[in-house]
Amino acid sequence: MPWDAEEDKPRDACGVFGVFCTDPEQDVASLVYYGLFSLQHRGQESAGIAAVKQETIECRKGMGLVGEVFHAGSIAQLKGSAAIGHVRYSTMGASTLENTQPFVSHFKLGSIAVGHNGTLTNADVIRELLEDAGAGFTSSSDSEVIINLIAKNYKKGLEKALTDTIKSIKGSYALVVLTGDALVGARDPNGIRPLCLGQYEGGWILASESCAVDAVGGSFVRDIEPGELIIINAGGVRSFPFSEKTPRAGCSFEYIYFARPDSVIDGIDVYGSRVRAGEILGREAPAAADLVIGVPDSGVPAAIGYGRASGTPYGQGIVKSKYVGRTFIAPSQELREKAVSVKHNVIHQEVRDKRVVVIDDSIVRGTTSRRLVSILRKAGAREVHFRVCSPPVRCPCYFGIDTPHRRDLISNGSSVEELRASLGADSLAFISARGLLESLGGGGGYCLGCFTGEYPIPVPGEYREQGTGNQ
Repeated sequence: MPWDAEEDKPRDACGVFGVFCTDPEQDVASLVYYGLFSLQHRGQESAGIAAVKQETIECRKGMGLVGEVFHAGSIAQLKGSAAIGHVRYSTMGASTLENTQPFVSHFKLGSIAVGHNGTLTNADVIRELLEDAGAGFTSSSDSEVIINLIAKNYKKGLEKALTDTIKSIKGSYALVVLTGDALVGARDPNGIRPLCLGQYEGGWILASESCAVDAVGGSFVRDIEPGELIIINAGGVRSFPFSEKTPRAGCSFEYIYFARPDSVIDGIDVYGSRVRAGEILGREAPAAADLVIGVPDSGVPAAIGYGRASGTPYGQGIVKSKYVGRTFIAPSQELREKAVSVKHNVIHQEVRDKRVVVIDDSIVRGTTSRRLVSILRKAGAREVHFRVCSPPVRCPCYFGIDTPHRRDLISNGSSVEELRASLGADSLAFISARGLLESLGGGGGYCLGCFTGEYPIPVPGEYREQGTGNQ
């Protein structure tokens, strides 16, 4: 999947959502529909919903945004008191209908559907073993490995099939699984990808982020723990640990960029963490300036924090158009570039003749940052100082984030001064790794692999050379 030229940002692979209602006559597909809307930021290439009625699973999915894939008629066709949904960006496997989720399998003992956010680092090995045993695959997504493993082990019973499957896979995952009479959730032993439990009148919710629970009128209960399996059925909620205690390594980019600011992940308020990161950056790298502005959307809370810490007035400065659309579908390179160029615009009156500090969440390729510096200068900014609320991104992610090859990461092999000159800024500074951890509560428990090259899970050498995440 090509890098997202529109944002010049890493992309999280997926969002998952599931609902189980204790009333068997209740239809919950519309709840999943609204839950996926609130997770649209996690995946904008495809969407799907699977629902179960009298132990029969029906699925509707397609390419595009949630509102493009589903309409009143298609939602009405999905009957059932339990359902799961998925929004996807591709990081492994082409952006095609065959790779959309949820995956559904019908076999002699029943039916199951699976939605997966994350990356399996041993997917190729397991796929080969399953194919040797006669299993068939219809996609190139590593997520299909999971559903084939569950189906293979299903004769042992649901719990044993799930635990055997989960113990076989390696990497990062937040899973929602739908069976004829249960909704299941699981989170990898390091807790790299987020997953939470919610409750609503008459049932239970599993979601990638707490904002999706809020969106459907539910109440947040707790995060699914790393290495925890949750089974929800008519008897209630049961929890099983499936792995030995493993050091927590939640993805730090969830807080820097991916998650919605109104979410809470593992007890950390995302909006608050971004404000704290800005305050810490203001202490670590102050600049004599007249105005601090944030790059919408995730840079705005950090800019507020930076302004508080440095005593610099905060202003809007940059406007982001929300209606440009997905520039990768523009019919020509010229139109794609034009769409990118109107994604951000400057409020000239706000920045003219001022020394401006620009706060962004990250710099990956550098194209967006370079363009922002240029348009600020054209708007009359006297000085442009760039501050970044993540350390330099020097390494690819292998656990469910779409990042460019190492050679395309502008911070890889370049000094901060070389980067400053390349961007055309008057000064440039990144938050330190210690400062980032301080913004997340001051302890450990977070994956910083894309900054440090030190990963919580061993990565096979041949996979590491690919230089991208996997989904």
